Amino acid sequence: MATTPTREVARRVFAGEFNDAHYTFKESDDERAPVYLLLPTGERANRVFIVGTLMETEDVGDDSEYWQGQVIDPNGDRYYMYAGQYQPDAASMLRELEPPAYISVVGKPRTYETDDGDVNVSVRPESITEVDAATRDRWVVETAERTLERIQHYQAETDEDGDGATVDEYVAMAQEEYDLPVENYRRQVVEALESLEAEEGVAAEAGDA
Repeated sequence: MATTPTREVARRVFAGEFNDAHYTFKESDDERAPVYLLLPTGERANRVFIVGTLMETEDVGDDSEYWQGQVIDPNGDRYYMYAGQYQPDAASMLRELEPPAYISVVGKPRTYETDDGDVNVSVRPESITEVDAATRDRWVVETAERTLERIQHYQAETDEDGDGATVDEYVAMAQEEYDLPVENYRRQVVEALESLEAEEGVAAEAGDA
């Protein structure tokens, strides 16, 4: 029996991995079928959930408002997002927020091919919410956990000894599309958690002063 399609899970991903992703695909020929961004760790993402520091906002539109926001993650990597007349609530938030500010963003990945053939990836935000430091910290820990799970699954699938075991189709796709060692993303996880510990140490020292 057919079921009503549910909303896609919003994947948690650090900016380093998100920016390395460039391959998109659909799983059916239906015009309204969801478009997925393939993450290098072997997971598909139709929506993403990010929390970080909004560093810059700029109206880059010509004829009408089209806001760009740059959000930095704990590793210093940036997500780029764009909101215009079709995302009025998100555009309004980018217009009104005063950087720097912690924000959470749920949105859809979008790819764009540049004139020289590179593919850039950005977020088209569905919602933007100002949050506190504790929310950002929780997101970092949970995103680290999800990223490690993807890496472990990827490595388990690709370490098979050729005995005919079925390889996860998205892992196989990531192997084909990306020539990137997944250990890169383990390093990003470690750096993000170390950054969090360093911040907590500074905050504790400030509290003791």
